[in-house]
Amino acid sequence: MSKINIKELMETEKQVEENSKLMDDVIVGIIAPYSKDLDEYVARVSEALRDTENPPTDVELDSICMNLSALIYFAGTMCEQLGIRDDISDALYKEVYHSKRSEIDSGTVADKNSIAELMAQNEKLTSICFNRAYKTMKSKVDSAQELLSSCKKVVSRRMAELELTRMGGSGK
Repeated sequence: MSKINIKELMETEKQVEENSKLMDDVIVGIIAPYSKDLDEYVARVSEALRDTENPPTDVELDSICMNLSALIYFAGTMCEQLGIRDDISDALYKEVYHSKRSEIDSGTVADKNSIAELMAQNEKLTSICFNRAYKTMKSKVDSAQELLSSCKKVVSRRMAELELTRMGGSGK
């Protein structure tokens, strides 16, 4: 194995971090309008759950369940809209790549492919951004569904405890 050049390695790492930051900013910009309401609501619920001195009341849990259900519904629709944009950006990349590839007259197949990839790099990066945005939004919807499921379990447990108390049992 050849000697590793630490300086070059660190420079490459720095370039990856800078480019990743740019991509992250683009992805956050894509997702923000789609996930804003869900993000804000989940943050409020999370904050309320951290307050162990004042756990959510039954009425508050019912409200959380109803609101989360509605927000998940809309976020799911928005996730599908991002999926469409992901598909379109991928198709656009392929269109540009193949168009550029067909314009190249000389060189080996590998050379032509490399040149076409470079010429379609912006479209490829855009496709990557929409793909990551879709996956991120899908993850948020899935996580919100898990939170909703957990809230429903707490409501069910509280209802069972109330029923036991009403029947005169102590549960012990």
